[in-house]
Amino acid sequence: MTEPTASRPHWPDALSNVPDDTTGLKPWSWALERLEKSHNYWISTSGQDHPHLMVIWGIWWKDAFWFSTGSRTRKAKNMAANSRCVIGTEKADEAIIVEGTAEQIDDRDIWKQLAVPYDRKYGGEILPVLESSSGTIFRVTPRVAFGQDEHAENFVLSATRWKFS
Repeated sequence: MTEPTASRPHWPDALSNVPDDTTGLKPWSWALERLEKSHNYWISTSGQDHPHLMVIWGIWWKDAFWFSTGSRTRKAKNMAANSRCVIGTEKADEAIIVEGTAEQIDDRDIWKQLAVPYDRKYGGEILPVLESSSGTIFRVTPRVAFGQDEHAENFVLSATRWKFS
């Protein structure tokens, strides 16, 4: 995958008087490190009647975010009706927010490949749990991501948007 393109996010109240260049923007490697190391993630989905926010475990793998959930959960039902979702890392002071499209993955060979990095990150064995329940795997293909770093020398200038091709 080609590295996403960094730019300033649309933030008219804070970014109206800043240079129109890349000064202070975060590199994609900064976002990637946080996506890979976060233990808990937030997922926001939307159904026909209301939005839904939940905590999940997952991994950044093969240029996408992957997670498991039960097929009867609210998030799974929402994604069946509307595949657009938002993923957020656990630390709001170094936030990474990924907007993308979720796709249910039924290919058991991909499940077996995914289990290796997933089990390494969380311990345990995910495959027996998935195969003995109504669990499934979802891949969220990113469209755009945002990063905000409260610890940056200039918080406003460091706010970054990455667009994926």
